[in-house]
Amino acid sequence: MASNSFGEIFRLTSFGESHGEAIGGIIDGCPAGIALDFEAIQNELNRRKPGQSKIVTQRKEPDEVQFLSGIFEGKTTGASIGFIIKNQNQKSHDYSHIKDQYRPSHADYTYSQKYGNRDYRGGGRTSARETANWVVAGAVAKQVISQIQITAYTASVGKIQLGKSYQEVDFSEIENNIVRCPDVEKAEEMIQYIQQIRKEGDTIGGVVECVIQNVPVGLGEPIFNKLHAQLGKAMLGINAVKGFAFGSGFEGTELKGSEHNDLFNADGSTKTNNSGGIQGGISNGMDIFFKVAFKPVATIMQEQETIDKDGNLVKMMGKGRHDPCVVPRAIPIVEAMAAMVLADFYLLEKTNK
Repeated sequence: MASNSFGEIFRLTSFGESHGEAIGGIIDGCPAGIALDFEAIQNELNRRKPGQSKIVTQRKEPDEVQFLSGIFEGKTTGASIGFIIKNQNQKSHDYSHIKDQYRPSHADYTYSQKYGNRDYRGGGRTSARETANWVVAGAVAKQVISQIQITAYTASVGKIQLGKSYQEVDFSEIENNIVRCPDVEKAEEMIQYIQQIRKEGDTIGGVVECVIQNVPVGLGEPIFNKLHAQLGKAMLGINAVKGFAFGSGFEGTELKGSEHNDLFNADGSTKTNNSGGIQGGISNGMDIFFKVAFKPVATIMQEQETIDKDGNLVKMMGKGRHDPCVVPRAIPIVEAMAAMVLADFYLLEKTNK
């Protein structure tokens, strides 16, 4: 398995399985001399960890990160930053019934066909538990680019839409409810709906919107290393993501050029921001904003028809602890991946000057 690293200069290489002893990673390229806020890093993990509310998986993991290298007296040394997060609440027996069966729409079948084996305990390496590593690296990246503000929130759950642009919402409301929607009434509606879906033994998807502010002009390259292309790669690499749109996105296809063009102000800013803060693959100094679509979780508590390893049609039903909707826990993951992309381009830009 070759693809265990993300980033060029600011680079994360991760390891571990959902039900192994631990997960963890190595962060390369972090500049020396950064005084890390360890409480802030742990807080990001707390936002992602399971068992945090009644609408997420009830697996109880403290998700406490332990740093092993690259830090001395609270500051980065410029060397590789090694870290681990121990798994403490595995219930592998919950997955024994699918040892020889493939869950529909899960990675079970493709992984088995590609590698000739699979860890059926929670999905092994394909599990979203891996994203805890990304959150650690992203939390460090945020401190490398501390002047840049990255904010994600729940924009929809199923057909329940927030119905407001990011300019119309109060970001301070995001962490005031368990679904992380910056609207009190819509948040409660979403929470009730997720609880209903869970009682039905089903799952539901949704959309996360992310806004990146205070981005300097000039991040990104005009050809193969476009800033929005790398953000898209980062988001589409998150488990359960099925769509990515930035700026005007698909809605922009309905506009004429005269309506879509962002006209300049004298200072280089633009009167509108249909470009989503990126033009020609390079940041233009305006807010970067994009949407990320998450599908319903594949494992449901309803009987479904599937196949076993011998190709026989069989009946199966999910067991164990699973998210009825991944969106609330995906918020810090989206922010983390965006932070790693921005940190990478920020450091690349410094090497070019």
